[in-house]
This record gives sequence, structure tokens and C-alpha cells, in this order.
Amino acid sequence: MPSPRADPPAWITTSQHLSRWVIRRILPLSAVAAGAVLLVVFYFPTGIVFLEAVVPDGTPSLGPLRSVLTDPFYVGVLADLFARPTAVGEHLSSLAGWIAAGFPRPSLGLIGFTAYQAVLSTIASVAIGLPGAYILSRYEFRGRRLLRSLTILPFVLPGIMVAIGFFAMFSRDGPFNQLLGLVGLGPVELLFTLEVIVLAHAFYNAPLVARLVTAAWESVDARTVETARSLGASPPRAFLDVIAPQLAPAVLAGAVLTFVFTFRTFPIVLALGGLEMATIEVWIFSRIRQLDLTAAAALAVVETIISIGVLLLYLRFEASRYGTGSAPTPLDRRPLLPSLRAMLRPSRLAIGAYSVFVLVLFVGPMASMVVESLTGPNGFTTSHYAFLLDRQVGGQAFQIRPWPAVRNSLLFAGATLALALPTGIVIAVRRVRGDRGGILLDALATAPLAVSGIVLGIGLLRGLVFGIPLPGGFRIQVTGALAIIAAHAAATYPFVVRNVAPAVGRVDRSLVESARALGASRVRAMVDIELPLATAGIVAGAAFAFAISIGEFNSTVILAEGGDYYTMPVAVERYLGDRTLGPATAMGTILLAVTSASFVIIDRVGSGRGDRL
Repeated sequence: MPSPRADPPAWITTSQHLSRWVIRRILPLSAVAAGAVLLVVFYFPTGIVFLEAVVPDGTPSLGPLRSVLTDPFYVGVLADLFARPTAVGEHLSSLAGWIAAGFPRPSLGLIGFTAYQAVLSTIASVAIGLPGAYILSRYEFRGRRLLRSLTILPFVLPGIMVAIGFFAMFSRDGPFNQLLGLVGLGPVELLFTLEVIVLAHAFYNAPLVARLVTAAWESVDARTVETARSLGASPPRAFLDVIAPQLAPAVLAGAVLTFVFTFRTFPIVLALGGLEMATIEVWIFSRIRQLDLTAAAALAVVETIISIGVLLLYLRFEASRYGTGSAPTPLDRRPLLPSLRAMLRPSRLAIGAYSVFVLVLFVGPMASMVVESLTGPNGFTTSHYAFLLDRQVGGQAFQIRPWPAVRNSLLFAGATLALALPTGIVIAVRRVRGDRGGILLDALATAPLAVSGIVLGIGLLRGLVFGIPLPGGFRIQVTGALAIIAAHAAATYPFVVRNVAPAVGRVDRSLVESARALGASRVRAMVDIELPLATAGIVAGAAFAFAISIGEFNSTVILAEGGDYYTMPVAVERYLGDRTLGPATAMGTILLAVTSASFVIIDRVGSGRGDRL
């Protein structure tokens, strides 16, 4: 006769209850922790800056915002509309007079010009990025995967380095004009024009558009196309009716993101356009340097409101990219060069012409920078790299040395990855599950896309770096490396979420439900089923966080001022400031090598396809 089983000790029962309580609430608790991190590293610093716009000199007032919206310098012809919004009749009469005069070019003002150049940059980026997406998704060739990994590299390169490359490439004596001279054209003056700014923006954002659309094109289910063809649809008709609607959200998302990024562009316009082509961001920087923080804060508020409005469109388009949990059958890729005869076909000739254009626009500036780093008045030289070596060995403490810059960049990027990746995964999982808290958390995590690094850097400087007094004489203060890591983490959260969420959304829910039916807890099913199947998106998010941290410049240049926490982009800017172009290009070449290697290694580790940003 079996002996009766003794009841477990009370402490074991308590431990089991506590363990189950933690498991049930680990995801909500993680979400709360993610929100707390966002609050500290992003919302609190930006809140300080925005408060300056509505509480100048300690007194609540909308005066700073009103002065921006009623000044023709900022809003052009709309100034009178904002100054007298109730004078509807007069505004309609002015509109009728403008139409009767044959639509003369109106005065755009600073904000209007910023939007105008962003629209032109968006059109150029989409026009250049779509053919690249078509080639990468529909053709097979050696090096396609590596090229696909490198498509996003321009997006994470520091603007100051790209500006050096464009200076070297498109100057009057640069390689571009030399190429034009070979065919009897040119020279052309592109520097300090709107055209070169648009091209530089396309350099950044066309690869982003190509990557988004490539991922969408690779996710098109071949069975839907075959069904359309079996019903009698021609290839163009099948494309318009089946493929194009599935690509449209990715194209629109890429266009919206491009507009937002180019709307708040800073180093490219500052270096290639100067104050004559100033955008809102450049003017904010100018106001900050003149210690006019109230005007800078008012402009930052207007800029952020416009960016958030456009980003809401992006979130709407992106919702359709989270997937339904079913794995598609991908379209077959064709060989790019099946034979020498095929190279004469019109489609292959068009691809060849596009490749030449891509080489000039994307490889040309970077190659020109590398060549410049190895060139002196008498031809080939390694003196610029020798200068960096001498500076490293015998440089004074106040001088910029290359190794601390490389070391700081790698350490900050690693710490940013450790902070941004787990938080981004939690936000992505909550977002995909579609509950109200997840949508709110995703919206909160997306906001950093709408706020510039300069505003965040100033907020961190005036808040956590200077310190926040507390009752009892205590003070909260975050300085040095921690402040820079916080700024980098805030800038990288959205990219982790944007990469992980679509990958989690594609996980077959029946697998998760089967695991739950077999007794696995929600957390166990997520760890054992969902996250391993979403590895490609997680690794892509990690690659973005790491590479963006290495290339971040806007907030780092403010927070690293006067300390030993300078990074590679800051070192490039400091060498430029010393009017030492050779060492600057040598440092830029090192930065290019480190960024490329880190991004490709992390991206290739997560082999596999993913719907990644």
C-alpha cells in the first residue's frame, strides 16, 4: 500500500508561486523597463529643450512659437496666414491674384525650403533606389548577398565623411569632371548647389529605399503570381495587379522615411550648402552657437511637429509589413548574365547603364576619399597615415589621437547594442501582438526618428550632464561615456524595433499555439519558438544599432566637447577643423573600414532572409 505523499514545504510553494508570477509578468515588466529607459534617455532630454520654447525665462508663453510662424524668413508667404488666420477673404483674394499672375514662384522661407529640398531628395532617392531593388530581388549573380548587405552601408556613414567624399569627387578638378572631360563635356560646378545636396541625400537614402523594396519583393508569394498567369494575365498585368500592390507599402514607407531624414538633415547641408542653403536643422545649430536657445527650441518644436505628422503616415504603411505568419514561396531569380549575347539585350544594357551611374554616385565619393588619403602634392604618399601614427605615439593629451577614437567608437557601439537590442525586442514583440500597450510603446519608441540628434544632445547636456538638483542636496548627473551611450541608444531604438517586428510577425502562430498546448509558458514559447525564428530580423537590428552608433555625429560632437570621449566621426571633424584634409581623409578611411566590417560581419552572421529595414 503506497504511503501518502507528504505536502511540499511552504517555502517551496512560495517559490513556485513567485516563479509563476514572474514568468506571467516578465513581458509586461520588461515593457515597463523599456519605457523607463526611453523616458530617461530620450523624453526627459527632449522635454527640457521643448520646455524652453513654451516657458522662456520661466514664464509660460507661446510668443517664441508665434514669432517663428509669423516671420516671412521662416514661413515665407504663409506668414500673413498664420498672423491673421481669420482674414479668410483677404487670403482667398491673394490666392486668386497669385493664380491670375501665372503661378509665380512664391517665397518659401526657411521651413518651406527645407520641405522643398526634402521632396526633391525623396523623388531622387526613390527613382534611384527602385531599379536597385529590382536587380537585387529578381536577378541572381555572384556577390548578390554581399551587395545586399552593403546597400545600407551609406545610410550609416557619418555625414561629415560623406561630405569629404563629395568634395573630393565633385570639385572642379575632381574625378567627376575629369570623367566628363574624357567625353568632351563639362566641367560643371556642383558644389554649394541644391543639386549636389539632393545627390548627397540620394547617396544616403536610395539604398534604404532599395533595401525596403527588395525585402518586400522577396516576400511576394510566387503562387499568387502563378495563379494570375493561369487565369490569363500577361506578365505586365500580373505585375500591376499582384506584385505592385504588395510593393506599394514598402515604397511609400521608404519615401516617407526619406522625407523625414532629409527634412532634418544637418551635416550634409552645412558642408555642401552652407548658410545659403540652410535648412531648419542648420539654423537650429546656428542659433545654439549664438546662445539663442529660445529661438532654437521654437524651431525644434516646429520641425518635430512636422516630422511626427509625416511619421504617422509611415507607421500606417508599416503596419502592413508585419506579416500574417505564413511563409511565402519566393519568386525565382534569373541569372543576370546567362551568356555574352544576353548582354546586348535592352534590359541588360539598361542595367549596365544603371550600374555605371551607381558606381559614380555611391562608389565615387568613397573611392575619392580613399585616393585623397593616399595622395599628396607629389603623387602617392602614406604621409597622412604616418601623421596619425605619430599623433598616436607622441601626441599631447589635448590632441585628437586615432586609437582612442577607434576604441571609444567600438565600446560605445557595444554598450549601445547591449542597451538598445533587448529593449527593442521587447517593444517589437508587444507591437506585433497588437495590444493597446504595445501600440503605445511602439509609438513612443518611434518618436526618436522625428527628433534630431542636435536637439537630443542639447537636452542631455542641459539635463543629465549638467545635473538635476534634488531635495536634500542630492543631484542626478550622467556625464561622459554614459551620456553618449544614452544618446546613441535613443537614436537606435527605432531601427531595432523596425527590423525585429516584421520578423516576429512572420512567425507561424500555429507553432506557438502548439507549444502552449503542450504546456509551455508564454515566455518559454517566445524564447524557444518566436525569437529563434526571428533571428534574421534580430541580427539585422543589431547590425543597425552597432553601425549607427559608430557613425553617430550630431549629439556626440556636443557631448564629447572638451573630454576624452571623442569617436571616429568626431575625430574626422576635428582634423578638418585643423585644416588637415589629408589626416581627415585617412581617419575617414579607417572609419569606413571599421563601419563596413562591423556591419557586414553582424549582418552575415544572421544569414537568412528577412523583411528588414
